[in-house]
Amino acid sequence: MAMKIRLARGGSKKRPHYAIVASDSRMPRDGRFLEKLGTYNPLLPKDSEERIKMDLERVQYWLGQGAQPTDRVARFLEAAGVKDKTERANLKKGEPGKAAKDRAEKRAARDAAAAEAANAPAATDETALDASESTSGTESP
Repeated sequence: MAMKIRLARGGSKKRPHYAIVASDSRMPRDGRFLEKLGTYNPLLPKDSEERIKMDLERVQYWLGQGAQPTDRVARFLEAAGVKDKTERANLKKGEPGKAAKDRAEKRAARDAAAAEAANAPAATDETALDASESTSGTESP
């Protein structure tokens, strides 16, 4: 029997609450399970102790029986120190799209131009006054 440690969704619409369960992988997500191992409430703050609760002894037992955790449950177990951190392949999902790349290039060019303008010696107030007097003196009434 292929065992999974996964999340079973509960709660009402737009108010999710999950049970961490050990179940046969052939059963539906919210269907029959063998044992409830804990709870997960995503609506609580990330630093809250009540957000994720697990019976780690039972989780260890099921892992010893060959149960495979889903990706989200594996992350919970890594955070709890039960499972070693694994390398994940996020091939193109983390890469920005074409429009975001174009915006980044334009922003970099604009920032470079602003930095260049700030580093260039600015005209002093005296030279600005001299320039304004010379233009006003050349006008004829």
